[in-house]
Amino acid sequence: MDVGTVRVGLAASDPDGMLATPVETLARDGRTRPGRLPKDLARVVREARERCARCVYVGLPRHLSGAESSSSHSARAYAGTLAQAVAPIEVRLVDERMSTVSAHQALWASGRSGRRHRDVVDQAAAVVILQYALDAERATGRRPGERVEVDPSLGPTGQGAVGDATDDGGATRT
Repeated sequence: MDVGTVRVGLAASDPDGMLATPVETLARDGRTRPGRLPKDLARVVREARERCARCVYVGLPRHLSGAESSSSHSARAYAGTLAQAVAPIEVRLVDERMSTVSAHQALWASGRSGRRHRDVVDQAAAVVILQYALDAERATGRRPGERVEVDPSLGPTGQGAVGDATDDGGATRT
């Protein structure tokens, strides 16, 4: 997943974990409803469950220096809520430096005009993130990135209440 402030890009792998493909771009749902997940997160949860995902990779934006930013903190919070909601499916944060740049380059190379990038760049960035994770896992035999820990005392929404993961939204199978 490529988590932004406005949109979330989703990608999925084939069942063998060899190839990442784009799935969907979701609008972020900023509404908070007690005991319920935002629509984008609910869609991700549903997609992960339908695809029998074993792991969901969430891109962790960093500065080129490796330092974290406010975007990193936002991605961590999103991944934490997601991890609570999809448990026992594992959620991992992976370095996504340059994923959006790589996505734009791939879109240009495919002949897609710059003004049409916005529609799919988040999905393309999610593909870059997922493909990196799949390749790293195959090369090392271990899942890359940092595991997002789940607090079993909290409910699926991370707020101590059972959330509803049936709202409309989109997910990833990673």
